[in-house]
Amino acid sequence: MQEPRLSPISFIVLGFLNWAGETTPYRLKQLVAQSVGNFWTLQHAQLYTEPERLAQAGYLTEQRERGGRRRKLYAITDQGRQALEDWRAEPTDAILELRAPALLKLFFGADPAVLAPVQIEAHRRKLAEYEQIRDTMPDDVPAGPRLALDAGISAERSQIAWWEAVMVSPDGHSSRAPVR
Repeated sequence: MQEPRLSPISFIVLGFLNWAGETTPYRLKQLVAQSVGNFWTLQHAQLYTEPERLAQAGYLTEQRERGGRRRKLYAITDQGRQALEDWRAEPTDAILELRAPALLKLFFGADPAVLAPVQIEAHRRKLAEYEQIRDTMPDDVPAGPRLALDAGISAERSQIAWWEAVMVSPDGHSSRAPVR
């Protein structure tokens, strides 16, 4: 039997199960929403189908609760831990993928003076959210999530600065007063 292809979603599932121990797909959805969902988009349905696929391949175990809602509980196996460790150890040259509707609109001719103030405000809200998470983060949170959060904070600051610069038209005149 051929080994299944492991995707970024596979490693999200393996990573959270490695940290959380036994958990349900619903709990995985909550964990993703509070963390990697800020920089990695995925369909929530994948957090229900991927654990099942990984269990069939031996990367996870699957049990059903005996009573109540009979939820599925998944736990990582030694094979899953090894796959996660191998993936973490492998460097990547993949870069950030910008999938921003506002950039798509700019590309096709939207007015930067209309888009920029809205984008600046949206990025300021996200920056404030990230800073709130950082400022209330428990001391026992590992370095990895802290570094990813720092990257998010830096990216939001960079986006704010970029959109502020976009508000100046190509001829050097301010197309609109900066939003503060």
